[in-house]
Amino acid sequence: MFGRRSDGKLVKGGDPMLRITSAIMKHRYDAMVNYLIEIDCESLDNFIVRERENGFHFSYMDIAMAAIVRMYAERPELNRFTMNTRIYDRNGIYICLTVKKSLREGADETTVKIGFDGSENIYQVKEKIDKAINANKGIDKVNSTDKTAKLLMCLPPFLLKFAVKFIMFLDRHGMVPKKLIELSPFHSSCFITNMKSISTEYVFHHIYDLGTVGMFVSLGKEIFRPVANKDGDGFHNAKIFQSGITIDERICDGLYYARSIKRIKNYLIDVDALKENYELPPKPLTKRQQKKLLKKQKKQDKKIKHKA
Repeated sequence: MFGRRSDGKLVKGGDPMLRITSAIMKHRYDAMVNYLIEIDCESLDNFIVRERENGFHFSYMDIAMAAIVRMYAERPELNRFTMNTRIYDRNGIYICLTVKKSLREGADETTVKIGFDGSENIYQVKEKIDKAINANKGIDKVNSTDKTAKLLMCLPPFLLKFAVKFIMFLDRHGMVPKKLIELSPFHSSCFITNMKSISTEYVFHHIYDLGTVGMFVSLGKEIFRPVANKDGDGFHNAKIFQSGITIDERICDGLYYARSIKRIKNYLIDVDALKENYELPPKPLTKRQQKKLLKKQKKQDKKIKHKA
């Protein structure tokens, strides 16, 4: 309430046009912008083959997630969200995946929410993905998100509608319990769906108006297309990896978005750059920490004066 939230810190100052944009486009579906990423699979396949010889089995989704996590670490303004015309810095990087409990039609789906701090290399990202998926795969596996969803579905339709509207009201005013935000897939940095796993091409997926998701990424199956050779002599049939990205344009300006998406593309081309950990910049001190530090310095100054 009054700009305070458990999942983010209020951004003060900044571009006033972004605040105005949030007031004009009140819903996330009003502010959706679509972007298509196309990458020649040669660099991805070469990396996968090399790492397989070392005992690591990477998929395109593993690489894409590592690229997205690194982008958020390097471009933190894209990890913001807007709520009630205010803009917040999100507390951490959270990626959501939809996991089918078994690969057959009619099988139940569950949503997995994975947290990152941004320093992870590609091996650590893959380890977290595999751990989360294995913990939720299987018809008998039920996580906290599933339990909450089933509890809500027990309500009659008119009460369910009221419950969702009430949660959205609480969310607008920063009053949703921290525990509910932690298990909610709708309160995350990015939502990823792997359309390739069901042999389907990419889509431009909508962003949910419930919660704070700022980006939705759809990974599609590869297509084959004639591409000019690098030496300019003739063409070859290239395998192209496509991803449809939908973003909330109210978070930051267009130039920042464009350069952030370009970072993802660069890492999909130069995957080896993700093998090293990212050194996070030091976090700025809070007012309370600044006061404690100042108090400590004053005590030290007094001791020095007494000794002198």
